[in-house]
Amino acid sequence: MTRHYTFIDFATQGYLVVVAVLILLLRGQAVPLWPWLLLAHAAAIALVQALIVGHARRPSNRVLDFLRHFYPLLLYTGFYRETGILNQMAMTGYLDPFFIRLEAGIFGAQPSLTFMPSLPFRPVSELLYASYFSYYIMIGGVGLALFLRDRRQFYHYVSVVSFVFYVCYLIYIFTPVMGPRIFQQGINGYELPAEVQPVVVPEFPAAVQAGLFFRIMAMIYNIFEAPGAAFPSSHVAVALTTVYFSFCYLRRIRFIHLVVAVLLCLSTVYCRYHYAVDVAAGVITALVLVPLGNRLYFRFHKPFE
Repeated sequence: MTRHYTFIDFATQGYLVVVAVLILLLRGQAVPLWPWLLLAHAAAIALVQALIVGHARRPSNRVLDFLRHFYPLLLYTGFYRETGILNQMAMTGYLDPFFIRLEAGIFGAQPSLTFMPSLPFRPVSELLYASYFSYYIMIGGVGLALFLRDRRQFYHYVSVVSFVFYVCYLIYIFTPVMGPRIFQQGINGYELPAEVQPVVVPEFPAAVQAGLFFRIMAMIYNIFEAPGAAFPSSHVAVALTTVYFSFCYLRRIRFIHLVVAVLLCLSTVYCRYHYAVDVAAGVITALVLVPLGNRLYFRFHKPFE
């Protein structure tokens, strides 16, 4: 049955199976819709299997060929949103109080609350919000460039990027952290304990709120955000993974890409999406998972048959 599987197929099917087993074992009262989630996982496994077999039989079919290469990207959002449904299976509540105390112990303050007021200027905020938004362009843009350039390079890219995503998603299920947005308001009915809630939470400056990219990111988060998916920052981990592939295969843009990724790392704190320790954890995640993903890719990858 796995004759035509490559590394990314094993990783994707494995993720679907592992999460389904976790739902069966840990669901309790925290996941009332668990039968539908299991059905969705079974359907995804069946569809991926059908795609693999269909492409093997008809490799010249352009639609099947495109989907065979790109299908993991179509699953990211669903997997990500699912973590917000599942992250109360193993624990109740969120780990933000611990991270808030950790930030205070390291920095003597909350960087996510002090960074923006120190630079409340629209050109700065727009640069950083645009850098945060560039995450989506990095994933799709590098992928498309490699797909058009060399399918082998593209498949290497999408395999390692997907591996990094899947590991981050598994971490989110067991380490639910809301991030600094929790300072502004309770999320999912959860309120911070009084002892870690700052007396004053700075408002977003009017100049920042007037920015185009501020509004774009607010819309994206309102629609797609999964509560509890802040640690480690997948924005940082995946952005740095895409930079790695620029240095491997798209060397003309590698330094520009790196600068934008560094700005993205700063923006995660400035824009109050992540604690500073989330960013550090995202960097460590990339440093660990990219070499591991490479090793697994070259161990299990084989050309489409």
